[in-house]
Amino acid sequence: MRIAAARLALMLVWGGIPAASHAAPPPELESWLLNTSGQTGYGGLPANVQRIRYSSGNAYVNASDIPTYTIGPWPGNPNTPTDQGYLFRIPRNPVENGGTKTSTPLGPTGVWINGVVVFNALDAHSYNNQNVWHQNAVLAEAASFDACLGHPAPGGVYHHHQNPACLYSPDSTKHSPIYGYAYDGFPIYGPYGHRNADGTGGIARMRSSYRQRNITQRTTLPDGTVLSPSQYGPDVSATYPLGFYVEDFEYVGGLGDLDRYNGRFTVTPEYPGGIYAYFVTIEGTGASAYPYTIGPQYYGVVAADDISTHGHVTITEPVSDYTATWAQVPAPRPGGVALGLDQNAPNRLRDGATISFRLPAAGRATIDLYDLAGRFIGTVFDGERPAGTNSVWLDGARLGPGAYFYRLSTNGRRLEKKMVLSR
Repeated sequence: MRIAAARLALMLVWGGIPAASHAAPPPELESWLLNTSGQTGYGGLPANVQRIRYSSGNAYVNASDIPTYTIGPWPGNPNTPTDQGYLFRIPRNPVENGGTKTSTPLGPTGVWINGVVVFNALDAHSYNNQNVWHQNAVLAEAASFDACLGHPAPGGVYHHHQNPACLYSPDSTKHSPIYGYAYDGFPIYGPYGHRNADGTGGIARMRSSYRQRNITQRTTLPDGTVLSPSQYGPDVSATYPLGFYVEDFEYVGGLGDLDRYNGRFTVTPEYPGGIYAYFVTIEGTGASAYPYTIGPQYYGVVAADDISTHGHVTITEPVSDYTATWAQVPAPRPGGVALGLDQNAPNRLRDGATISFRLPAAGRATIDLYDLAGRFIGTVFDGERPAGTNSVWLDGARLGPGAYFYRLSTNGRRLEKKMVLSR
């Protein structure tokens, strides 16, 4: 859809970047959820990404670390999300690190497209504080996660160690979109990709190549290292189940679709020529699968200042603002219409309502319905529509009373409105 949208005009300008009509907008600039309407989230704080700037080599992303969807509560967790005032540097021309790979650090390892940070699987604790058996946050901290599978760290850093459940709705029939970028500049996709890396074979769930080890006692490490008795971990038990420590997992090349960094070189919709990409990994049941997002190490050369400043870099080169907001749709011609989404009518519906929207150019439009936690409810409309004002009917007969929001998606651009259903 991105490429098709670009072909609708003889010349588009994306954020000040002239682009020929056959070229898609740069994904590393266009993929972010840029807040241009004052959207707020938890505690009334600014939500999503506030600003995008770029040079030829880097994208600079200002973000609050607060999503638009509802987060919390966090049982037993005393921390509260706060506006982190992040400024990330994402390399625009990522390359493989041909030397010693960089380990993913504690704290942010990348950023989701809504500005919330990615954490690795670790929770900073190890058995007897020996730095040998490291706790897997997804198990050790499971009780403190909200419905979106996130929680706040000390200092108010809201984050995900695993699948960001409220950011998207998995669709096993389509290649997942980009949902984030790692600090090495390579994209993080959702759980579904092309079965074959060359783009053929249909769509499949991308499988991790890590598996739980067949152990009952923690006396060796995954690489075969035999530990001294003083370094043993606790026996596998109900208190310390298999998977409680990241050393309970071993990498087996070729076991799944992805490498030890939890990615692969592949053709994707945004990179038809191919790119190395990380994937969110889940089981067939939908449960998160280790290593969840980025693996224990990065594949590429990392923007080291992201790590050293914990996501508060300094811009030291000339940059330009990127002004597009999911703006693959060409600007309207004189006398034309701008993209728009109206409030449903009636506003407080009982059985159903009309949703009107405006398209600058003919094309495909989708309206999806979500609850306030960001969970996908269903698709109201998905099809081709002409330029100008269009209307669709939302049937609320099978919906329970409460608040929802509906999202218009067309050619990559998204607009949302909230609605209330009463009986």
